[in-house]
Amino acid sequence: MQSRRERREVRPRAGWMVMGKGAGGPSALEVGKILVVFLCLFPSVSLQCKILKCNSEFWASTSSSGPEEEFCTALRAYNNCVRRTARTCRGDLAYHSAQHGIEDLMSQNNCSKEGPTTQPRARTPAPPPQLQPDSQERSDGPEQCHYERSLHRQSSPPNYTHCGFFGDPHLRTFSDDFQTCKVEGAWPLIHNKYLSVQVTNTPVVPGSSATATSKLTIIFKNFQECVDQKMYHAETDELPAAFADGSKNGGDRHGANTLRIVEKVPGQQVEIHARYIGTTIVVRQVGRYLTFAVRMPEEVVNSVEDRDNQDLYLCLHGCPANQRIDFRTFRARAVEGHGLSRTGSPPHGFTYKAAMAKCKEHLPVEDLYFQSCVFDLLSSGDVNFTMAAYYAFEDVKMLHSNKDKYHIYEKDAFGSNAAPRGSDVFSLVLLNFLAVLFIYSPLPTSSSLC
Repeated sequence: MQSRRERREVRPRAGWMVMGKGAGGPSALEVGKILVVFLCLFPSVSLQCKILKCNSEFWASTSSSGPEEEFCTALRAYNNCVRRTARTCRGDLAYHSAQHGIEDLMSQNNCSKEGPTTQPRARTPAPPPQLQPDSQERSDGPEQCHYERSLHRQSSPPNYTHCGFFGDPHLRTFSDDFQTCKVEGAWPLIHNKYLSVQVTNTPVVPGSSATATSKLTIIFKNFQECVDQKMYHAETDELPAAFADGSKNGGDRHGANTLRIVEKVPGQQVEIHARYIGTTIVVRQVGRYLTFAVRMPEEVVNSVEDRDNQDLYLCLHGCPANQRIDFRTFRARAVEGHGLSRTGSPPHGFTYKAAMAKCKEHLPVEDLYFQSCVFDLLSSGDVNFTMAAYYAFEDVKMLHSNKDKYHIYEKDAFGSNAAPRGSDVFSLVLLNFLAVLFIYSPLPTSSSLC
């Protein structure tokens, strides 16, 4: 006979399948969890609904066994949280699934709807036993769950690359291209065999094309004996230190600890270490918006599944041409107009000189991180973007494998455009030279033609 804990435990499932053959169908709460994953992937479906926060708090508070009354208390608190979202979540599938799931769990565990509803707190797990040095690898999982250990000993060391996304927004691709983009709405940063990353960018100032990241979703796909599928979702003022199911590692597989979340600064900085693919991700909230930075082996970067649509992934190929902004033109207008915003209105007190002085406080080198800071102050007037550029560069120093490429300068970013112009000038000179020869060369006579 199953214990009460076994009956109520719901494990994260890999994949998206809900219906299928089996001994028993999924519970309403399982369906609700899958719907939450779906809605996080497509955040435009539910922009204001906070059901995900209620789910995360409940799973975190019931992550370990406890007395029946504690579970019922957590369940009632979960029910109250869901009821508070009724106005913004009405019509939301995940919200209605959670409602039915709560009723199902209350019935299964004989929980009364009346009783204490203290906000559930995540239980602190007991400290793990001290491990002997020779058992450390066994605790971390099989060798294939460690990217560098799994490489052939004769192979060369992996080449690590970096991508960053911050501010209004600015993109540094895996190939060290630096771009400023519009990209309002939901856009994919990364999508390969191992993980997917999507951001949602919203207008900073009403009526302006200035945008910044307000939501971020990361999905780690299940991988061999190492990790279960896990989802991380963050949005403005909600930077959780756990995955959506409340866990902090890769699940129940042997290599689960090769995927871990570490909270560096509560509510401000989270790091996700995925050692099984040699990847480190840093997510920050600076002001009201999120920043993203990743260190990833080149082999993992290029493990693209959908070759036909790989140009859509911003970290790999940059923003589409029609979404890019030439901030040199914007800067020139700002200098001439003494600092106008992108809409042509005064930039909330920031002239071009004032923006430069403010950015110099944290970014003394006038590279593209400095220039992006100036651009953001002029286009939005939000002083928090100064720190967004600063932390983006700090992430470069932490994650980029080549210290000679920390700084990117304007001549480097736009140098590739200079070569075609130079070749065009050479072609024009050559054509002019040939024209002169033609004009001044003697015309053939009739006898020579014969």
